[in-house]
Amino acid sequence: MINQNLQTSDNEFNSARIKALWDGVFSILNPEKKEMLSFHDIKSLIKPQAEFYKGIQTVPLDRIIGSEGRYNDFSRAFLPKKEHLRSRWRSINIAALEDVYLPPIKLFKIGETYFVRDGNHRVSVARLRGQIDIDAEITEITSEIEVSPDITVTELRKKVIAFELNRIRKITGLEDWVDFEKIKFTAPGRYEEILRHILGHREYLANIENKAIELKNAAHSWFLTVYLPVVNIILSENLMERFPGRTESDLYAWVMKHWNDLDDRYGTYPKIQKNGRWPGKFMINRFYIRFRRMLRSVLRKP
Repeated sequence: MINQNLQTSDNEFNSARIKALWDGVFSILNPEKKEMLSFHDIKSLIKPQAEFYKGIQTVPLDRIIGSEGRYNDFSRAFLPKKEHLRSRWRSINIAALEDVYLPPIKLFKIGETYFVRDGNHRVSVARLRGQIDIDAEITEITSEIEVSPDITVTELRKKVIAFELNRIRKITGLEDWVDFEKIKFTAPGRYEEILRHILGHREYLANIENKAIELKNAAHSWFLTVYLPVVNIILSENLMERFPGRTESDLYAWVMKHWNDLDDRYGTYPKIQKNGRWPGKFMINRFYIRFRRMLRSVLRKP
């Protein structure tokens, strides 16, 4: 009986490996749909609010979409992709065939989805055997970003960017002063950088005019005298051709983030302080000239 279960488990592992291979072939046009999600990647995107221990619960297996550490070893459907998984997978499958009790797995819960903390092989075996649910020890992580069972990292990234844009619009009330339709990013976290730039620009204006500046006026000034001039130079130099898939807003953010490093590498340009504030004597006409020269220096480098 033991030898029969061993042979059965070997055959079922081989079948699961072949199914994983064919899944990869059939999803070649959209591979993300079949890729298991990395818990750490998702967590870094959604920026959790809190974490709670929820005890032992029964969880639908089709809601488990990712893993803390084994996301490269299994497909989205928890089919084994690597040969080195055979021994552990086979032992778990034999235990299932012999009705041996196995302790609950450990999961992280985000919204209505789950990520394996411990028990990836048990999930894989359970799904292959047609099991509907599984007992799990749950730690719930809360977030304002909804994570659905069929979401991909690319889709989640877009959702996070849209959420950040809406949040900046709400908390600043700058919709009438900044044309957000002209500010489009492909990576999360950039709208917060934009807000820091606006706050830094307000401090610069306050120092120049020696009086307090309203946020809306600072935002309008930043958009017209800093953001748009930088973007216009980027476009006039056809720099976007070198960055397919990115936007001029992405490149603006990159230039501002690395301005001082570019200064050290390509020439003497006005320094930007860590809080994003422009130096007191910095004038926009000098910026036009020097920024354009810097871009041309960068483009000439091999």
